[in-house]
Amino acid sequence: MDRSDGVTLQRGVLRSRSLWDAELQAPADQPADGQVHVHEVVGPGGAALLLVERTVRIAAAGGPGAWRLLVAADRHETTQAVERFNGVLAWSLAALLGLLLLAAAAQVSVGLAPLKALQQALIDVREGRRQRLQGRFPLEVQPLVDDFNGVLERNAEVVARARTQAGNLAHALKTPLAAMAQAAGSVQRHPAELAALPGLVAEQVEIARRHVHWHLARSRAAAAQGVPGMRAEVAPVVHGLVRVMSRVHGERGLRMEADAVPPGLAFADEVQDLQEMLGNLLDNACKWAHSSIRLSAAPLTGAGTPRLRLVVEDDGPGIAAKRHELALARGCRLDEATPGSGLGLAIVRELADLYGGQMSLACAELGGLKVELLLPRASISRAR
Repeated sequence: MDRSDGVTLQRGVLRSRSLWDAELQAPADQPADGQVHVHEVVGPGGAALLLVERTVRIAAAGGPGAWRLLVAADRHETTQAVERFNGVLAWSLAALLGLLLLAAAAQVSVGLAPLKALQQALIDVREGRRQRLQGRFPLEVQPLVDDFNGVLERNAEVVARARTQAGNLAHALKTPLAAMAQAAGSVQRHPAELAALPGLVAEQVEIARRHVHWHLARSRAAAAQGVPGMRAEVAPVVHGLVRVMSRVHGERGLRMEADAVPPGLAFADEVQDLQEMLGNLLDNACKWAHSSIRLSAAPLTGAGTPRLRLVVEDDGPGIAAKRHELALARGCRLDEATPGSGLGLAIVRELADLYGGQMSLACAELGGLKVELLLPRASISRAR
């Protein structure tokens, strides 16, 4: 403890027994009364000390005096304690880091386990061990699994339909080929029958052509059915077909009306199928019409799937109501004198059924046949 009377400073007036004859050498500063200063100093024997000083005033007989209290401690113990704390803290943080890494690895392993199961399910599908994705998957992944299974089921349906179509076509072509083979064998045995061979071959080739045309149209429509984002504007297709039919049947001078087709009206699928259906209907109407053909289109409003209504009418002889189903039968021709394959209306009906539509026959206001076609309608496109 040092004493100051305001003029001189007496060091070591009072000291602890731990100092013996030594003195604490504090920096020569003058802290205010009650203020604490902390210093790092070198003590007796060169020891590193942490010194705390404070000035207090005490009234005494000789007058008021200022006392400078000095307290010091060896920094070695404090340093060791800090080092021990830092070591424990470092090991604790390292252990915590290890535990966090283990927890992260476990979380990733557990979290990705359903995706690994999904990957294995995809491998099973790819290698043909399963037909669809099977297993339990998280709710977040289940919609994707359901959609993928839907795609697989659709592909399976397409493949099955293609196989069926190929089988049907092979079966349909078997009869004409057998007839021509039999006729060729008969000619070899009886050369006198050679004159009848060209007519028979031509007849069987025409039958085979009808079946090929039928199955190709049906297969194309079945493959394109339900493909999202497809649309075909009705007005351009109608006007293009009218121009073609006007040239094909130009010698007859037919009048074709196709003004009642609103712009923006669209069929919700491939333009080729819309051309196939309308082309068959217009061609059939041109074959039987006396002078006039009328084509109209309009959207159908109401609940359910949006649809469009296409109507083709002619002023020909028409078809009796009791023969409507017969006219729609595949390969059936009500008048053998008129050129054709007997597949036009049947193809249109089959394509309409594939698209979830409908086709019906009725008597037209013009006096002939009226064919009404209901097909899925695409949303009206907006100009940007």
